[in-house]
Amino acid sequence: MFADLSGLPPLLVQVGAHEILLDDAVRLAGQAGAHDVDVTLEIWPGVPHVFQNFAGALEEADEALDRAGQFLSRCLAASPAS
Repeated sequence: MFADLSGLPPLLVQVGAHEILLDDAVRLAGQAGAHDVDVTLEIWPGVPHVFQNFAGALEEADEALDRAGQFLSRCLAASPAS
């Protein structure tokens, strides 16, 4: 990750602990934080790739989507009105 990430909006990165893209997700979160981006990294144990797609069948997916909704609500509440 070599891009300048400054100026990005808050990021929520959710990734499985055994995900093939785990290192990329961790690197993205680290680089974003280094560029003063408000970033939240959540590493979920024991879930498959794109586990959020299993909402309704996988408890962790339901929880992850709930957390994503809460994250979005906080970000929207904190953003200035246009």
